[in-house]
Amino acid sequence: MNCRHCSAPLVHTFIDLGYAPPSNAYLRKDDLKKPEIYYPLKVRFCDKCWLVQTEDYTKADSLFTHDYAYFSSTSSSWLEHAQVYSQRMISELGLGASSHVIEVASNDGYLLKNFVAKGVPCLGIEPTRSTAEAAEKLGIPVRREFFGEEFARGLARDGLKADLIIGNNVYAHVPDINDFTKGLKEALKDRGVITLEFPHVMQLLENSQFDTIYHEHFSYLSLYTVQRVFESVGLRVWKVEELSTHGGSLRVYGCHSDDPRAIDPSVPSLLQLEKERGLQARETYLGFHTKVERIKDDLITFLIQKKREGKRVVAYGAAAKGNTLLNYAGVRSDLIERVFDAAVAKQGKYLPGSHIPIDDPSGLPACNADYVLILPWNIAQEVWSVIRNELSMPSVPLVVAVPALVCYE
Repeated sequence: MNCRHCSAPLVHTFIDLGYAPPSNAYLRKDDLKKPEIYYPLKVRFCDKCWLVQTEDYTKADSLFTHDYAYFSSTSSSWLEHAQVYSQRMISELGLGASSHVIEVASNDGYLLKNFVAKGVPCLGIEPTRSTAEAAEKLGIPVRREFFGEEFARGLARDGLKADLIIGNNVYAHVPDINDFTKGLKEALKDRGVITLEFPHVMQLLENSQFDTIYHEHFSYLSLYTVQRVFESVGLRVWKVEELSTHGGSLRVYGCHSDDPRAIDPSVPSLLQLEKERGLQARETYLGFHTKVERIKDDLITFLIQKKREGKRVVAYGAAAKGNTLLNYAGVRSDLIERVFDAAVAKQGKYLPGSHIPIDDPSGLPACNADYVLILPWNIAQEVWSVIRNELSMPSVPLVVAVPALVCYE
């Protein structure tokens, strides 16, 4: 396999998590009687442009299906994050009735609804039917397509170039990162701005966030690599912000290469930090697997010990990252009885691979669990509040497995 960006041969393995089904391919009861497709989940890194990337086994249209079950509006903290961002962009860019905003991977309209409320024309690009329909009910126009250079040229021909193009947690999800980035350039007005948010690979490395690796994530990105990709198509990064979302993300600001905007000091500063932390050194990536194996072993040991003690363990949050963790560790319903999740689209279904049933959180108090394993550790405080306050379970021990197994009594 060659690098998806620079085409250099990929000879180094970053992590091998075995075989797993797509992490968002939740199962109905009838599906349990059918064969389930597993793909290798192996990640390599390029020692030329330092793009960390999954091996080529799956295609986007086999992962992001019409009944895709990830709805961004499920998380209250993410909704707040989107609202704050929207208000800031409207103010800083002076967006109004004569502007145009495009969000790529607009999901259920969780973000664009803020622009609609302020009278800013917008367009969502979302290939999954289930989430696109939810956005359309909010009055958001949506095109159900995968975004790329050819599609963006069509937008340009239709007079739909954007003053602001938003891509939150989509840049890592595209199999052809070069084509996607060319599309950003095609759809951007001359003085337009691009903002992309994605998990920072530096945080993945330093905090052992291996469970953020799944088939839907084709790339794991640093500022250094994103800057290279942008420059290759005639764009440039002029500002970057470090965010706490998803365990540590970046928000990069892009524009056309000939845009007169000055480079913000945040860009060279973070580039230097990445270099100091070893993001352009082979040894940094080659030693990652030992940390991952320790986390897996600790979780399995904990679950088996509790089973032998006659304790009941359930999980909260049917998140994709949780599916990576459970499938890599080989955990099934004999060790974790069920998982509770607030997303209605997931309730009544089963986790891919582990086949653990998913229930409404309202049923959590009645199950008399001895321990609750929080799978979406990135919103652990939000989950903590739900369990302790909304569900009135102040004393049940809560467990978080990543980046290290911790039990909060």
